[in-house]
Amino acid sequence: MMHRRLPAMSNAGKLVAFPVSVPCVLGMMPGTVFAASEAKQNNDTLIIDELSLYTTPPSRLRYEEPAAGHVEQGVATLRKAAEPYTLQCQQTGATTMEKVQEVYKTVEPTLNSSVQLAKDSYDLLNNPPPKLYPSLGAVGFSGILGLYLAKGYRVRRLVFPTALMALSASVFYPQHAASLAMKTKDQVYTMGSQGRVHAEDLWKKMSSVLGTSEKKK
Repeated sequence: MMHRRLPAMSNAGKLVAFPVSVPCVLGMMPGTVFAASEAKQNNDTLIIDELSLYTTPPSRLRYEEPAAGHVEQGVATLRKAAEPYTLQCQQTGATTMEKVQEVYKTVEPTLNSSVQLAKDSYDLLNNPPPKLYPSLGAVGFSGILGLYLAKGYRVRRLVFPTALMALSASVFYPQHAASLAMKTKDQVYTMGSQGRVHAEDLWKKMSSVLGTSEKKK
């Protein structure tokens, strides 16, 4: 049997032999058959997400707060109405705290000294020195003797017992008496200087008032 070859095509197809018994029309028509390997090579895989039909559109949703009810509106109104009073209360509380802190800072040294004095007295009574009770007896007797010598006068009742008690205490505790005398002297000098300054200021004010009154006359 004779076979006829088809001319080669430009699209890389393989030649196929047809028998002579095929009619001339079919024999004249060119035919192209692609191999299975080329079909497998041209089969590109596609991802579904890459298709435009499967893309997720951008979200256009917006959150809207629900409308306030009657209760919420009433609470908001009360809050606005009470806001000035709350601010005033806060300011008053802050001012009160500042004043309390100032008073505490002023009183703190006195409190500390009182606490220290109480601790020292407690320690002294727990561990008394050998001359404590005789000295206390002598000081107490001096006070009673001063009251007896005062004989009804108010000034003497204040001066005599105090002087005799201080004298008795200085005999038993000379060092403490000397330090106390120095402190008393310093305090008296300070009080005297302050009194002199106040007297000078008062005298200047009185003289200025008298001078202005004379000028008016």
